[in-house]
Amino acid sequence: MAKLDVIVLGGGPGGYVCAIRLAQLGLAVACVEEVEVGGVCLNWGCIPSKALISTAHLYEKARTAAVQGLTFGEATVDPARMQDWKDGIVKKLTGGVRQLLKANGATLISGRGRLTGPRTVVVTGGDGATTELVAERAVVIATGSSTIEVPGFEFDGTRVIGAREAVSLRAVPRRLLVIGGGVIGLELGGVYQALGAELTVVELMPTLLPGVDPECVQVVERRLRKRGAAVLTRAKALVQRLTETGIAVDLELPDGPRSVEVDVVLVAVGMRPRSRDLGLEALGVAIDARGFVTTDERCATSVPGIFAIGDVSGPPMLAHKASKEGEICAEVIAGQPAAKDWAAIPGVVFTDPEIATVGLTEEQARAQGGAVRVGKFPFAALGRALSLRETEGFVKVVADAATGRILGVHVVGPGASDLIGEAALAIETVTTVEDLALTIHPHPTLGEAVMEASAAALGRAIHVVNR
Repeated sequence: MAKLDVIVLGGGPGGYVCAIRLAQLGLAVACVEEVEVGGVCLNWGCIPSKALISTAHLYEKARTAAVQGLTFGEATVDPARMQDWKDGIVKKLTGGVRQLLKANGATLISGRGRLTGPRTVVVTGGDGATTELVAERAVVIATGSSTIEVPGFEFDGTRVIGAREAVSLRAVPRRLLVIGGGVIGLELGGVYQALGAELTVVELMPTLLPGVDPECVQVVERRLRKRGAAVLTRAKALVQRLTETGIAVDLELPDGPRSVEVDVVLVAVGMRPRSRDLGLEALGVAIDARGFVTTDERCATSVPGIFAIGDVSGPPMLAHKASKEGEICAEVIAGQPAAKDWAAIPGVVFTDPEIATVGLTEEQARAQGGAVRVGKFPFAALGRALSLRETEGFVKVVADAATGRILGVHVVGPGASDLIGEAALAIETVTTVEDLALTIHPHPTLGEAVMEASAAALGRAIHVVNR
C-alpha cells in the first residue's frame, strides 16, 4: 500500500465518518472493516429496525383506517417481502457509504485488524491472508459493540435470537418473549406485536426503559398492555426448555416462579464494547472494568497516537454520538482545535409511540437542588396530532426556575424523534423556556407542542389549563 497517515479500525457510523473527514482534511487514510461498512447501526441495528417499525406502523394504520373513511380490504403481512424491502434499503445505504469513502479518497480494506504496535495494524482477510499496514500519525479504534448473551439463553439463530436475527425474521412468531425491557427489546418486540405476535416482556429492573423519564415510559407501557402484552418487571429469566409445542421459559417473579411457553425468545439485554483481541492491552491502552477504552475529550487513549471513538469508547452507545466523535477525532489528528464539548446528546426510542429525550429528567433536575419549572402539553389537545390519529403522549419541558434555562425536554408521542432536534439545539445554545415560548411555531404542526409546553412552564399556555 501507499504510505498511510491514519488507520481506522471499524467502518461503522464512527469509523467511516472519521475516515471520510480525515480524507477531506488531506490525510491518507485506510478504513479496515471486517464485515460491511455501516456497522451494527446500518446493517442490523438502527436502519433495518426502523424500516420494520415503519412497516408495522403502516400496517396498524391500514387496519384502522376505516374510521377515517378509507377501506382497503383486509390488511395482511408478507414477512418475506417486508424483509426484501428492508434489505434493499440496507444495500442502498451501504453502497452509498462505500462510494462516499472512495469519492473522498479514503481506502476501504476488508478484513479484521489487530494492532501489533502503536502505529502498526495486521489485517487478516476472509481467506486468511494477512497484510501489514503502518500509519505515520495515528490509529483510530472504532470497533463498536456486540450483543450480550445471557447464560442459558445462548443464540441458536432460530428459537433463541438476538437483535441481529430479529431484524431478519421471515415469519412472524406466534408467541414472542423478549428478555430485556430496554430500547432494543421494546422496539423489536413492538414490531412483531403489531404484526400479530403475542408478546411477553421480561425486565429485571422495576421499570421498563431504565433511565428514561418515567411518565414517558408509562405511555409506552400502557400501549403495550392495551395490545395484549404481558409486561413483567422485577423478573428474571432462569432457564429455557424445549417442549413439543415451543419453548418453556422459567421465570422468577416477585410473587413466585412462573413458566411461559413461547415460540421464539429474543435476548435484548444490551451491548458490550468490542475492545478485546485487538492488541490494545499489550500496548498499554487503558480499558475500564466494563470493557470500554478510556479516552479524553480529544478522543485520545492512554497511548499517544491511538484514539478511540463510538461505542467502544463508552456510553451513550448511539450512532449519532459515534459520528460526531468521528469528526472530532479526525480534526484532532489533523491538528485542528476540536474536542468533545457538547452540552447534551439526544436519544430516541422508536417504540409506539416514540420517546425522545435530551438533557436532564425532571427527577434529575430536582436532585441537583435548585428550583425547577416543568411545563407539559398533551398531544390530545393538538389539532395536528388529532388529524394524524396519534394523540397519545405529551411534550415535557424542564427548566431552571431562577434563570429559565432549559435543562431537559422529553417527548412521547407522534414525531418525537424529529421534534427533539429543536430541544437539543435549545440546550446547546443555552436557550430559556421563554425563548421557546416566544418563538412562533407554524400551525398546525406537532412542533407547536414544544412551544405550548414551554408556555405552560411559565404558566401562560393558551391551549391547556395552566397549573
